[in-house]
Amino acid sequence: MSSDHLLSSYDYYLPPELIAQNPMIPRDHSRLLVVNSPKTQVHSIFRDLPQWLSPGDLLVFNNTRVIPARIYGKKSTGAPVEILLLEEKEPFCWLALVKPGKRFKLGSEIIFQLNNNEVYLQATVVDRDEETGGRLLKFQVDTIDLFWEKIDKLGKIPFPPYVTDSQAKPSQYQTIYAEKPGAVAAPTAGLHFTKELLQSLQDKGINQTYITLHVGLGTFRPLDKENILEHKMHQEWIEISETTVEKIQNTKANGGRIIAVGTTVVRALEGTAKIASSQGKEGLMAFRGKTDMFIYPGYSWQVIDGMITNFHLPKSSLLMLVSALIGRERLLELYQVAIAQKYRFYSFGDGMLILPNS
Repeated sequence: MSSDHLLSSYDYYLPPELIAQNPMIPRDHSRLLVVNSPKTQVHSIFRDLPQWLSPGDLLVFNNTRVIPARIYGKKSTGAPVEILLLEEKEPFCWLALVKPGKRFKLGSEIIFQLNNNEVYLQATVVDRDEETGGRLLKFQVDTIDLFWEKIDKLGKIPFPPYVTDSQAKPSQYQTIYAEKPGAVAAPTAGLHFTKELLQSLQDKGINQTYITLHVGLGTFRPLDKENILEHKMHQEWIEISETTVEKIQNTKANGGRIIAVGTTVVRALEGTAKIASSQGKEGLMAFRGKTDMFIYPGYSWQVIDGMITNFHLPKSSLLMLVSALIGRERLLELYQVAIAQKYRFYSFGDGMLILPNS
């Protein structure tokens, strides 16, 4: 078996002090490792991104919005419970991870209160999800607007588990263009962008468009098999509009490059291209639905020409995705360079720009 398909081949040691606990202020002052050569790299600053791209290139962003998915409630007996919303399965019915699980038996009623102790929202446990060990919760609410109003008041934005000592505000764990609620984690490559940087890119003729992928459990689920080919990704909701498809097609026709801002955009674009191919269609198509795209070395790229990404956890599917673009050994070499240069890692950390064919 190829070493590229062994989980242990994606391990590396990261000094704990390099795990970023707080975001950079301003956002675009984070560092940027530019990889535009097979053997060399350049240390830059994220606000200088326009100088590394060309007029006619297209940046594709993920406009998902992180929801306040962590909610604390209690059973009718008064026993406290904790819920992490993962995915809306049908109107007002959500898959959630729950603590402690023994309190979430079928038919159990969960109540959520504000400070005045009045019942503000209720949910019923209607099923168990064997794949995740979670529960399906049916919320008792009449409209989607009212549901989000209540969740916004009750819930907290869930920071990643490795962010243990942060003074970050919830708004700092949203991209500035976050629009469509549904993610349980931020598409972190987009956290570096400011309004001023977006304007600078536009002024240079670097175009912009958006897709939606609601970041779910699949991003974080650890791989537990040494043979990574046995791993199955959790499905995530994506939406790609006809407008975005046309912009991508026009960019390619005019010789521009498609630069994905984050691994979520990569999975959305490449996953949709795979779905289109399965339907006998060539290239990309407008799509609303789910993808379980798992990309690892050996993958044949269909849409993107480069990407912006953060530094990812050892043995993660995201590390494998980036390895598919520039090679596992090259990527791990770059990570050692970043560690030596004391780059900041993970969600609130620094970024990479990878242009493998430059």
